[in-house]
Amino acid sequence: SLLVNATRQSSKEKVKLSPSLQGRMPDSIPNKQVDNPVGGHVKTCSLARTKQQLSSFHLIPPNVTFGVLKEGCTYTATVILKNVGVNFSRFWVKPPPPHTGLRVIYKPGPVAAGLQVELEIEIFAMANGREDTDGLEEVSHHIEILTEAETLLLPVRANIL
Repeated sequence: SLLVNATRQSSKEKVKLSPSLQGRMPDSIPNKQVDNPVGGHVKTCSLARTKQQLSSFHLIPPNVTFGVLKEGCTYTATVILKNVGVNFSRFWVKPPPPHTGLRVIYKPGPVAAGLQVELEIEIFAMANGREDTDGLEEVSHHIEILTEAETLLLPVRANIL
């Protein structure tokens, strides 16, 4: 129970639940429901009354922070896109604008339930002439990952020296 702690004493602090446990996805936009006759839907009695979405993806980690980067160098980070639904599902990554220096490298195709795909986020550190304080330029962009059920937003941040 969330009302008592490990020593069976009443807890004094309120327990914070993550958005995924509360049934919400952080940084996502639900798509309108479209009946897809081609998609592989599971139609069993045990799933007939579930309120959970049958196709859903999770991003691990939910955001990417590169930190301070040297201008003229290329840096990469890996993000895992995991299918936590019960059906296979497809996704597509909207290419970021060229002025951000970002590029997403991934293998397209369907992702089976329970499996995951690696997305490689690559940034070429380049200054566009707009300098903030201390000679740093901040790059901030939300990469859009379009799935069959929703649009996931992956925040990417970096400071270019």
